[in-house]
Amino acid sequence: QDYYGKELQKLEDLKTNACVTSARPLPKAVRDALECVHEEVVARYYGCGLVIPECLTSRRILDLGSGSGRDCYLLSQLVGERGHVTGIDMTEGQVWCEDGASFCPSSIPPLSFPSSSQVEVAKKHIPYHMDKFGYQKPNVEFLQGYMEKLGDAGLADESYDIVISNCVINLAPDKRAVLREAYRVLKPGGEMYFSDIYASQRLSEAVRKHRVLWGECLAGALYWKDLYSIAEEVGFRPPCLVTASPITIGDKELEGIIGDCHFVSATFRLFKVLGSSRAGPGQVIYNGGIVGHERELVFDANFTFKEGEVVDVDAEMVAILQSSRFAEEFLIRDSGANAATPRGCC
Repeated sequence: QDYYGKELQKLEDLKTNACVTSARPLPKAVRDALECVHEEVVARYYGCGLVIPECLTSRRILDLGSGSGRDCYLLSQLVGERGHVTGIDMTEGQVWCEDGASFCPSSIPPLSFPSSSQVEVAKKHIPYHMDKFGYQKPNVEFLQGYMEKLGDAGLADESYDIVISNCVINLAPDKRAVLREAYRVLKPGGEMYFSDIYASQRLSEAVRKHRVLWGECLAGALYWKDLYSIAEEVGFRPPCLVTASPITIGDKELEGIIGDCHFVSATFRLFKVLGSSRAGPGQVIYNGGIVGHERELVFDANFTFKEGEVVDVDAEMVAILQSSRFAEEFLIRDSGANAATPRGCC
């Protein structure tokens, strides 16, 4: 409580860049949608940038750790009135500093707003947003609960097309349970698209219990190799790395505690592809049909699909594209004799 209430008075007081919102340029459609979100919802939101996948029209999306609902209201516009967005959050409050810098979730009442839960903040603005979006009935809902126990919140098996999460899984004690629950609620072919903090090795007890490192969102970081093993154990296909940025530690004392461990902020895609049989490698041609990505679709760090261009892909990518919401956006065919050497997702 002292860390958030006394030590952090402005953005410059942070000792790492882990919890600072990304300055990466946003697509115009996303910028326009963000401008329509109520100012209190934006102000009360915590997150590391935006986690917005593509091809969202009419989809059902679940946001884990939705906070004040900023991403949910943004996605509400992108899925359209026929889509649906559910936000779930367990925090009772979120730190808000006087200069407008937001930090990691906590139970400490905000400094600049009346004390109320994040879910309450999100819920009270539903009528405002539905009216602004011109919707006849709400396409968004907010639940209070734990992302490790989505069933307790009434979320059924295979009920969502996409699960997103914006830098909150590192705060969950049981990360395996989070991925297991996300897999359960996803429909076949569904995707978990999420950003979080990862470590280059398993963290020592000294790091995991350090007060400031928890405040900086580092003490709960998952060893990146454990993400791959947990994802496979749960049932997902191998993770596809989208972006990764190194986290800098601007404090000599913390550097000494962390030692030779390095941290990154990374976004991954995980797909729920059913069936044990695998297709072979193939060639795919993107048809340019995704709004906002007509000329090219940057799928992950290894694959960028330009409209009308033939791209050789490995068996994993063939399986993902064939089974997911992207199937209608690609022509997929056998690779033939002249196919390039397959590349992995990550």
